[in-house]
Amino acid sequence: MRTLQKNLAKAAAWLAIAALVAGAGTSTASATEWTASAGAQSPDQGSQALAFLANELWIHAGDSIRWTFRTGEMHTVTFLKPGQTRPSLKSAAGDFIGCPNSTPDGSSFDGSTCVTSAPATTDQTYSVNFPSAGNFKLVCLVHLRMTGAIHVLDPLAELPHDQDFYDRQADLERRKLLSDDSGPARRHGSEIEPWLTHEVTAGVSVIVANGGGSETAAVMRFLGATTVVHVGDTVEWTNLSTPVFHTITFGTEPANLTPPSSGVTLDPDGVRHGVVGSTTDSVNSGFIGAPGQETIGQPQTPLDFTRFRVTFTAPGTFSYICGLHDTLGMTGTVIVRQ
Repeated sequence: MRTLQKNLAKAAAWLAIAALVAGAGTSTASATEWTASAGAQSPDQGSQALAFLANELWIHAGDSIRWTFRTGEMHTVTFLKPGQTRPSLKSAAGDFIGCPNSTPDGSSFDGSTCVTSAPATTDQTYSVNFPSAGNFKLVCLVHLRMTGAIHVLDPLAELPHDQDFYDRQADLERRKLLSDDSGPARRHGSEIEPWLTHEVTAGVSVIVANGGGSETAAVMRFLGATTVVHVGDTVEWTNLSTPVFHTITFGTEPANLTPPSSGVTLDPDGVRHGVVGSTTDSVNSGFIGAPGQETIGQPQTPLDFTRFRVTFTAPGTFSYICGLHDTLGMTGTVIVRQ
C-alpha cells in the first residue's frame, strides 16, 4: 500500500513538473501586442512630428503592433505590397482610396496584400498582425517621408529590445522633433519672419532620418501671419515645408482644395497669382509645396508650385486660412491700407 502511495505521489510530482514546463513553453511562444504611436504635436498643435514613434521595431512572427494616433493632423498606418504603386490619398470626389479602401483593425500583413488604416486622428488606434517572418516598410499615405521599419523574426529568435526601450525611443524622438530650442524648423522660421514685410512663409519643415526610415518636423503656421500692406501691393506666400502641402484660401473654402480658383492666373515665372478686392472674394491657391524628389527611373516632373501671390485692390482686413491645416490654427490676416 505504501509503495502504491509513493508511486502515485511520484506520478503527481512528474505531472506537476510537466504542466509547469508546458506552461512555460506556451508563455514563451504566445503572441505579444506591441504599442507605438503615429504622430506627435505641441500643445498648440503648431508643431507637428510627422513620424511613427518608435519607427523601427523587432518583433516575433505572430505578434501584432497597435498604433495610437496622437495628433489633430491625420495619418495612416499603411503597409504596401513590394513594388506596389503608392495610391493617392483621396479620389476627386474626396473619398479615401486606400488599397482600395481601408482594411479592418487587426488585419494581417505578410507582404502579399496591402493593409492600411483609414486616415485617423487623436486617440484612434489601429492594429496589424504579422504572421510570418520578414522585413516590412511602414508608410503614411497622407505624408511623404514618414516611414518606418518592422523586422519580424522567427518566434524562437531573441529580440534585441523590449517595449520599455521602444517607449523611451519614442519619447526621445518626439522631444527632438518638437523642441523649440533645437528644432530646426522653428528656428528657421524665426530667422526669416521679421524682414519680409510683403512675404509670408507658409509653413517650415525639416526632414530627418534614422536607421528605420524618415521623419519630418513641421511648423503648421504662417510665419508673418499678420501682414500690413497698401492698396495695389502684392503679397507672396512661399511654402518651405517640403514635403507638406498648404493652401492660401480667402473667403469660402472650396470642396476640392487641390486646384486653384478659376480666376487665378500664372505669372511669367510660373507662380500662381490671384486678386482680392473685397472681403467677400473667394480665392484659393490650390496645393502649394514641393513633395516630389528626383528619383532614378521616374519621368522628369515639372517645377512644383511652391509660391502664391495675391494683389489687393481695396482697403480692408482680409482673413485667410490653410484649408488643410486651419483646424490646427494655421490662419492669417492681411491688413490693406490706402
